[in-house]
Formats: sequence, structure tokens, C-alpha cells
Amino acid sequence: MEVILAKHAGFCFGVKRATHLAFDAADKGGDTYTLGPIIHSPQVVQRLEEMGVKSVEDVAEIKNGSTVIIRSHGVAAEELEAAVRANLEIVDATCPFVKKAQEHVATLSKEGYDVVVVGDAVHPEVQGIVSYATGRVYVVSSGKDVERLPRMAKMGVVAQTTQSFEHLNEVVAACLARGGETRVYNTICDATAVRQEETKKLAGEVDCMIVIGGFNSANTKRLAQICRELLPRTHHIETAGQIDPAWFEGVQRVGVTAGASTPKWLIDEVTERISAIDKDKIG
Repeated sequence: MEVILAKHAGFCFGVKRATHLAFDAADKGGDTYTLGPIIHSPQVVQRLEEMGVKSVEDVAEIKNGSTVIIRSHGVAAEELEAAVRANLEIVDATCPFVKKAQEHVATLSKEGYDVVVVGDAVHPEVQGIVSYATGRVYVVSSGKDVERLPRMAKMGVVAQTTQSFEHLNEVVAACLARGGETRVYNTICDATAVRQEETKKLAGEVDCMIVIGGFNSANTKRLAQICRELLPRTHHIETAGQIDPAWFEGVQRVGVTAGASTPKWLIDEVTERISAIDKDKIG
């Protein structure tokens, strides 16, 4: 059984940067916290907890004089301001692509645009991006959502960094159809597009797909969705222990990909487990 690993599976630049900053801060000791999980990988969060880094949801839970790490998805503007007021040592691990989306929203609002954010309204990245608007701001997940928005003379559009280009284009087309001035910032991360295109190609060449990543990871769930649309024999897992040997009955080629928050050691454990299952079948 051939196991094919996608070239760009695993950590993207922003996540790699965030985890390095978090583990460096943990190594220094002292009271260290993250505002929400540093990335959407429960296994990485657990390793940080074992090093004494606590994940909290509110600045008020952090003791004075402590270090707070801003997660890769970013936080709301008011949370960052609260950390500054509390005189905490701030390690900003916000992904630069997310930071750029926040800056665009702030600029658009300042220049009198109503802002449309393409994304998942309950996702922490989107909640953070929205908080930088000082005027009207709306979160939409489809072109149909745009049709329900009030009329706007000036619209500014940004996207959650893990959205697909097709999705963004659908929303932009709906905005343009409503008339008025429309300014669009493509804030989708290149790493997202590369992983999605690789996944589409790989899913069309194998008999079974394994997608590795947190069940709370938006970009991993999107990879799994893309695979299932092309190949029903797709399985989204977080760890090697969740693999069922029955998945590989009659399979000649297995494709493996992973979300941008998935560490290499988890990917290695999964590929090793698949190889072990294959050897057991042969034996």
C-alpha cells in the first residue's frame, strides 16, 4: 500500500511562528498564559500546559506581572487593550496575515466604509477581525447572506484567512450586484490556497484520504470537506490512535494531508501507523 503525503501538509508560516513564540515564552518560566488556545491543535495546547502555560478566555483571569501570549488567530481589540492596561508582558503571536485583515478593517471603517467580513461568525479569528471596525460591520458566509444586508453606499470586503477564493469571489460578486462603491482586500492566506489545491489533486489520485488536524480547526475541516466531495473514503482524525485498520481494506494508495495547525510529530505518527497496518496485512 502506497502512502502519499501532501507536500505542504502541516504547519503554515503563521502557526510555526506562533508555536515558536509560545514555547520560547514557556522556556523562560514564570506565570505564562494564552488568551484562548494558541492554535487549533489540542495536542500542542496540551504540551504547553505540561510546560506550565495556561489557556484562559479572559484577561481578568491572568495575574498581574504575568506573561500573556496572543494566539495565532488574534484577539479582539478590547482584549488587547485590557492586557495593556493590566501591565502584562505581551507576546503577540498573531499571524501576520490575520493582523493585516484587522488593519484593513480598521482603515475601511475610518474611511467611511461599511465592512463585510467573509467567514464564520463564531470563529475566534473572525470575532477578532470584526472588533477592529468602528462603524457598521457584517459577517457573511455566502452570497445569499449578502442579499439580506441593508443597502450600503460604500462597502469594504475582507475575508477570514482560511476561506477559499471561490467563496470570496461569490460574496464579492453579490456585493457588486447590489451597486455602490466596493473595495475588496484579498486577505486569504496563500498557504490555505496551496493546501486546498494540493488536496484536490491528491484526492483524485488515491483510494482513501486521511486528513489530520484539530476537530476545531476551520482550515482542516475545509480540507476534509474538499476531500469528501471528491472521495467519500475520507477520514478526518486528530491522532494516530483514531485510525481504524478497516479503512484500508482493498486500498492501494492512501493520501495524507494535514491542516495548518498540525505539528509534524502528529503527521509522522499517523504515517507510521498506516505503514504498520500495511505490514500487518502482509504478514
